[in-house]
Amino acid sequence: MSALPQKIYPVVDTAEWVNRLGGAGARFIQLRIKDYSPEKLVAEIRRAHTYAKQHGVCLVLNDYWQIALDEGIDYLHLGQEDLDTADLAAIRKAGVRLGISTHCHEELDRALACAPDYVALGPIWPTRLKKMAFGPQGVEKLTEWKKLIGDLPLVAIGGITFERLRACLDAGADSVAAVSDFTLHADPEGQVKRWLAEADAETRAAV
Repeated sequence: MSALPQKIYPVVDTAEWVNRLGGAGARFIQLRIKDYSPEKLVAEIRRAHTYAKQHGVCLVLNDYWQIALDEGIDYLHLGQEDLDTADLAAIRKAGVRLGISTHCHEELDRALACAPDYVALGPIWPTRLKKMAFGPQGVEKLTEWKKLIGDLPLVAIGGITFERLRACLDAGADSVAAVSDFTLHADPEGQVKRWLAEADAETRAAV
């Protein structure tokens, strides 16, 4: 199982954020867009993909599997409800890598049956950005998930801040995702650099 591109994983909602955070050193970024018209949606995804290629970013598109195939996006991230309609055979045939959200054992079993390239667990802490059907999972569940999935990469997401990054990595996460800790920060580019330095320090400590 191949490793993820980076230990930090910003989740953003516009192409310009891919440009800004990619320019600051982020190399694994998810584009999660909601409520765009079809024309605006495709145009924004194409802009994000262009920026990603300029900065050497592995771009992950949330939700829109058909567009990911059409546009040659690196990665696709699907929630459990997306699995009901996504054509997994077509996704695999196109060579698009796949991440899947999980919140409980039943969802993990379903995700693993799809042979994903990573599994995400969340929310680790409470989050206000998205109404969640599941409560906070806690870092202990990251350790449990990692034992269950072995070499398959694990992504932590939900309520994560810079101060909580190390706890997630120590608990077994291979990459740590965040939204507001980057996009609502007074210095988003500087925050990317802080996260990278902390993640690198964690890597050096493990050697």
